[in-house]
Amino acid sequence: MKFMKLGSKPDAFRSEGRRIRFVMSELPTDIIVHVDEVRFYLHKFPLLAKSNRLQRLVLEVAEDRSDEIIILHDFPGGPGTFEICAKFCYGITVTLNAYNVIAARCAAEYLEMDEGVEKGNLIHKLEVFLNTSVLQSWKDSIIVFQMTKSLLPWSEELKIVGRCIECIASKTLVDSMNVNWPYTYSRKLRASNEIFETPQGIHRVPSDWWVEDLCELDVDLYKRVMVAVKSKGRMSSDMIGESLKAYAARWLPDSYEALVNDSEHTKMNTIVVETIISLLPPDKCSVCSCRFLLKLLKVVILVGDRDALKEELIDRISIQLHKASVKSLLIPSKSGGGIMYDVDLVQSLVDKFTMHIGSSFVDENGNRYKEISLENEALVALGKLIDCYLSEVANDLNLSISRFTKLAQSIPGSARSVHDGLYTAIDIYLKEHPNLTKAEKKRICNLMDVKKLSSEACVHAAQNEQLPLRTVVQVLFFEQSKASGSVQAPSVNALASRTTMEEEWDGRLVSDHHCSLKQQLGSLKINKVDECLSGDNKRSKSMSEKGGSSLLLPSRSRRLFDKLWAVKVETVKSSETSGSSQSPPVSMKPGEAKSCSSSRHVRYSIS
Repeated sequence: MKFMKLGSKPDAFRSEGRRIRFVMSELPTDIIVHVDEVRFYLHKFPLLAKSNRLQRLVLEVAEDRSDEIIILHDFPGGPGTFEICAKFCYGITVTLNAYNVIAARCAAEYLEMDEGVEKGNLIHKLEVFLNTSVLQSWKDSIIVFQMTKSLLPWSEELKIVGRCIECIASKTLVDSMNVNWPYTYSRKLRASNEIFETPQGIHRVPSDWWVEDLCELDVDLYKRVMVAVKSKGRMSSDMIGESLKAYAARWLPDSYEALVNDSEHTKMNTIVVETIISLLPPDKCSVCSCRFLLKLLKVVILVGDRDALKEELIDRISIQLHKASVKSLLIPSKSGGGIMYDVDLVQSLVDKFTMHIGSSFVDENGNRYKEISLENEALVALGKLIDCYLSEVANDLNLSISRFTKLAQSIPGSARSVHDGLYTAIDIYLKEHPNLTKAEKKRICNLMDVKKLSSEACVHAAQNEQLPLRTVVQVLFFEQSKASGSVQAPSVNALASRTTMEEEWDGRLVSDHHCSLKQQLGSLKINKVDECLSGDNKRSKSMSEKGGSSLLLPSRSRRLFDKLWAVKVETVKSSETSGSSQSPPVSMKPGEAKSCSSSRHVRYSIS
């Protein structure tokens, strides 16, 4: 830290209690100066020789009354700063540095200690020290800037604030290779107060060397510096984003719980988040991470700030929503209904995300466009994120099925190449909401495409007692189709559409096309039993050794197939006695054709 000493005489100021200061001298004091609650017993001559204002005040006091008492109202810096000025008048040694030079400068201006009274007066000396030493130092200029806040409006009128801002902003734009002054850099577990040398040479200064020192500024001062930095147009958006993240980490609580418990600083948190949002780079695809923006959004929601700020953050977050984490999206809900997390907010983010596909943005100068191109990778990442989020919120007993299904359906179809994550969320929701009606279960299960389930998920679904029976049959049917390498359904006429299948499995009349379906179900075997039912290894092995092709299914699925087999056997017997002469399809065996023809008018329902 830079410093300057003025005067050479020893300190002769003494105290008598807390409110009296006097000068030890052979000459009696002849003037009393009141500064706040402190009285200074001094001599006229050294004071009047340096201060134009004190000269006028002494003359005014002499005309009014005999006692020489002068009251200095609203003195900048208080009694301590006045004592510095008084010591300078007496020639007593005073030491000035970044912490007291601004107060002394404002006090000297107040007392009018300029060149018109005496050459080389206090104002001149302080200006030289400020311009040639203090403002040339990075750390000292930040300290001085911080000190100006308590000395308003004097520091503003003397243009000290403006000089500090210009000095700091200019230094942040210096090439890091030319930085040769101390700075603080502890974010990587290292504090650097100087550029140090290594055996390989001089250590390279990081490009964001200035970020951490600015975090010590009060929020209003920080804003003024950053506005000046941005106005110069030479600082990248990435670097501005790094500075904003560091400042938020310094002043905002690091978790939502801490924000809730930090009610005493709610106003301060509000000001900080408003300032950071106002300083965000105009480029909405800048380096500001999704996690950082979500942290700001949590603060805005908690303090109940303006909707405009909330919408601004939602718009920025939605562009890179696929980069978010599930934890950062678990924002507690402030709305009624007892819902645990703000699912509607996530719904808004997803809706905005889909709106941004193929859109473009213009920077603040209107001369640069940035195309938002969301590749399939981003969509797949979004699908996985939302499926995991649904799995987390599915435990909420107050989460309505409409909210759940709306969020699940808002993801584009190309975002889910596999539906395992969605199946997991549906499974959790069904278990946590056992009182759903049959129609509601059907509605939620219609969200997933069983053809996009992995073999492991199919095995689990086939044994899942929570799923509707129709869904289990679909799982088994398509698993068998994959196992047999068949792309088409066994009977195109029977299962031309999913709607037809749903109607048939809901208990309506089953046409003759069910014969083919029953044959496929009869030959169905579930693979990978050893992986999913490790406890039944011995049982499976013994059954295979006996030569049986038994179907290992849960009790409900087994009952289904027992019923199908019973119908098939009865139909086969009936067809053998009837001796039908209908010609079988080419793809069917003769026995199968007889079975189909004779069972055309058989009613079939699944309970």
